[in-house]
Amino acid sequence: MQLTVDGRVDRPRVGVLRKAKAYVALTKPRVIELLLITTAPVMVLAARGIPDLWLVLATLLGGALSAGSANAFNCYIDRDIDRVMKRTQKRPLVTGELSDREALVFAWVLGIGSTAWLAWTTTPLAAALSVFAILFYVFVYTLWLKRRTPQNIVWGGIAGCMPVLIGWAAVTGSLSLEALILFGIVFLWTPPHYWPLSMRYREDYASVSVPMLGVVRGETAVGLQVILYAWATVACSLLLIPVGQMGLVYAIAAAGSGVWFVVESHRLYARAIRGDEEVKPMRVFHASITYLTLVFISVGIDPLVHLPIPF
Repeated sequence: MQLTVDGRVDRPRVGVLRKAKAYVALTKPRVIELLLITTAPVMVLAARGIPDLWLVLATLLGGALSAGSANAFNCYIDRDIDRVMKRTQKRPLVTGELSDREALVFAWVLGIGSTAWLAWTTTPLAAALSVFAILFYVFVYTLWLKRRTPQNIVWGGIAGCMPVLIGWAAVTGSLSLEALILFGIVFLWTPPHYWPLSMRYREDYASVSVPMLGVVRGETAVGLQVILYAWATVACSLLLIPVGQMGLVYAIAAAGSGVWFVVESHRLYARAIRGDEEVKPMRVFHASITYLTLVFISVGIDPLVHLPIPF
């Protein structure tokens, strides 16, 4: 994307296939994939068995469209800093594959469409929670918290927890203590998942004055916070065993993967204290993704086999 002599933006010619890929990229599909991993297993637990497959597909589609809308709004709002940061310079609004207007219209279409779809195919509560997630991510996280406080990820992460509640509400039409515990797992997991990433891209965030914790605090302080939140995440996951009457499959997965997640967090902190040249924060980042995936897969498997805990 270049400026012409008269100051207008000269956008590259974009074919249909490339344009379609740009729209998909605007939704941040990797983020959506992780959100959907937490939705389907929760629906199995809520139904205490295999829920109606049409309901599952409808919820996953609606959830993907909803998350895509929130992410598209995020890309539109953050297009100024995305043009500066190295890790975001391939986003479609930076490359010029999409115009600002195209992105904004696309975000609105996805948001309205996802709400109507969820209201029609699932429950009013699931649709309402979806609207809340979009509004929270756009107004609370992107417009208010992200550029103002290092607590942005902590409270902004609430939007990323909503697929858990949406999945539960789609099956039951209500919420329960089990759903809130699952919400808590994702809520507590988000900071130790994202803060290592902020350490890795510290210079990027600093270049646009976004006060991620990895920018405003040293590696040791960030490492300690990662440990505390990792422990809290694992403790919250274990609460589901008595409350949700979970069996051996979930207990082993939650405890085993939790130990690994905590150990990786302690290793990050130890390397930071020693002042190692390479703190390797991305090891914790990738470990956190694997941890959450294992926990929620076990959430879906446990009700189907339900091997009782022998004590």
